[in-house]
Amino acid sequence: LKIVANYAVGVDNIDIRACQAQGVMVTNTPDVLTEAVAEHVLALTLATTRRVVEADRFTRRGEFKQWMPLGFIGPSLFGKTMGIIGMGRIGSLTGEMAHSGFKMKVIYFDLKRDKEFENKTGAKFASIAKLLKNADVVSLNVPLTPKTKHLISSQEFKQMKQTATLINTSRGPVVDEKALVSALKSKEIWGAGLDVFEEEPKVNPELIKMDNVVLTPHIASATSEARDAMAEVAAKNIIAVLGGKKPLNQVC
Repeated sequence: LKIVANYAVGVDNIDIRACQAQGVMVTNTPDVLTEAVAEHVLALTLATTRRVVEADRFTRRGEFKQWMPLGFIGPSLFGKTMGIIGMGRIGSLTGEMAHSGFKMKVIYFDLKRDKEFENKTGAKFASIAKLLKNADVVSLNVPLTPKTKHLISSQEFKQMKQTATLINTSRGPVVDEKALVSALKSKEIWGAGLDVFEEEPKVNPELIKMDNVVLTPHIASATSEARDAMAEVAAKNIIAVLGGKKPLNQVC
């Protein structure tokens, strides 16, 4: 075995240490799925805040009889605050889209400040605690590492607004799902949009029951353009390594 070419950006599904020990190269597919995932962050945000899935089910059941002045009311995004934890390619594009499309204020946390992003969007760097306190939408865009596992748990939910929405398109274990279920049941937060799950592909049954949660099956990068590009990059990485050349995206 010479190469493990991951058809994704995150490599938490690969035993990196074992590959290193055996001299096996690992590659991934960054850059080409950035736009698709950022789009899905906003899709989940809108679907959750505007109760799109809940209203769709209501309509399909034949329960729509007349216009309802107070039916399916949810919070607006326009002019609100987007909090982004993880300012990589996806996080920064999500912030740009939220700012330019919905005039949202952007606050973010990362291990280092991004002055270029701040100048472009007017974004403010903040601690996680300050971000959680002020954000109307919290988007998680971090890799899964020992330090980010359960990054958002009971204490963090207590710091969030009761009107806030949590969006996770990163990795499931970044969120403590038991704590999330508790926060949703007790109305500590408004809702959640999840594309990833702690014990994926298993989904917590409590989340499935909730109307204020939108669930998708790890499809944030599922556009035809992104998936074609991911396949091409993975193939090019394999061809390069087997041909004795340096791959495009070497992880180790």
